[in-house]
Amino acid sequence: MAEAIDLQTLLKRHLPTYRQHHRLDLRRCQVLSHLMQCRTEAMGGVRLACDPCQAHQNHYYACRDRHCPRCQWQASRQWADKQLRAQLPVTYHHLVFTLPETLNGWIELHPQLITTLLFQTTWETLQAFAEDPKRLGGGLGMTAVLHTWGSTLTRHVHLHCLVPGGVLSPQGEWKPSKSDYLFPVRALSRRFRGLMVSRLRACAQGGELSRISHPGEIDLILERLMGQDWVVYSKPCLRTEHVIDYLARYTHRTAVSNRRLLGLEQDQVGLRYKDYRDRRWKVMQLSVDVLIQRFLLHVLPKGLMRIRHYGFLANACRAKQLPRILKAIAEAGLQAVVESETEKQVARWCFACPSCQRPMRVIAQLAPQWQRMEGG
Repeated sequence: MAEAIDLQTLLKRHLPTYRQHHRLDLRRCQVLSHLMQCRTEAMGGVRLACDPCQAHQNHYYACRDRHCPRCQWQASRQWADKQLRAQLPVTYHHLVFTLPETLNGWIELHPQLITTLLFQTTWETLQAFAEDPKRLGGGLGMTAVLHTWGSTLTRHVHLHCLVPGGVLSPQGEWKPSKSDYLFPVRALSRRFRGLMVSRLRACAQGGELSRISHPGEIDLILERLMGQDWVVYSKPCLRTEHVIDYLARYTHRTAVSNRRLLGLEQDQVGLRYKDYRDRRWKVMQLSVDVLIQRFLLHVLPKGLMRIRHYGFLANACRAKQLPRILKAIAEAGLQAVVESETEKQVARWCFACPSCQRPMRVIAQLAPQWQRMEGG
């Protein structure tokens, strides 16, 4: 019978053996250390007491590493609430821009560079279509979230984009798109492919892809990529809050969640995944080494921003532009009640006693026994 297990227990038990056969860089060592120390004595915490029933318990702090499946739930909900407060009363569009599998090896060697190019190229592609006077002729807004994994934890780098269906013209007018149509997907794919390949070629000529062992093959690979169709997906959102909630589940978490691990039996881990060919949930068996290896594929470099905002949704101009857009929409005859982004709800919470469910009070601080490593 398979033993129930979570990622932290699996790492504590099997990581020493894994490290005997695999070399890990400092960044991955830091992340793994955080995950194994999360909510343990090593992180420190507080000693709690319940006055009515005289119960006592220790509460240990979380590691708050963005790769930890036990952490960041509250941060993801706060992010989703913030996006909903800034939601415009228009049809939103969910777009996905995917990099070909051919570039997976390059991403392994130059993750920061190619990820930055992916964000920039996606935004410039959409911006060019929005500014075209034959289409909408104005400034667009976009929120983009980076995903690096597929359902089976293999590397699958793609960008989820949430785009309001309309633009703000230079004259301050709101120009809506058709409710079920933003831009032609095939044209988006071709422009995205051309811009990305052009920028990769420029980086290669400038020596920024120096870690690739066979630089003579770069031009050949890029020419081959130009002959392929690149995947771009676009669909209008009937309920924008569902897409925001979907993105929020990944903004502050990584590919492996504990609920996807279905048990350990003879060094084989059951992994729950969704097969998108028939859209059914299935179970695959992976060895512990393979599971750890696939998890480490998605450790992001320090400082890499997974969530970015552009156009009138950019953090630098959102507070100024959103009221202008709401005013323009109202003048166009659309009625909407949108909560101001500055109206923030302060969540108040406390520790509940496991026996009587009454609030517990802090009676002592527990010093950490392990210092968080720099760079995590």
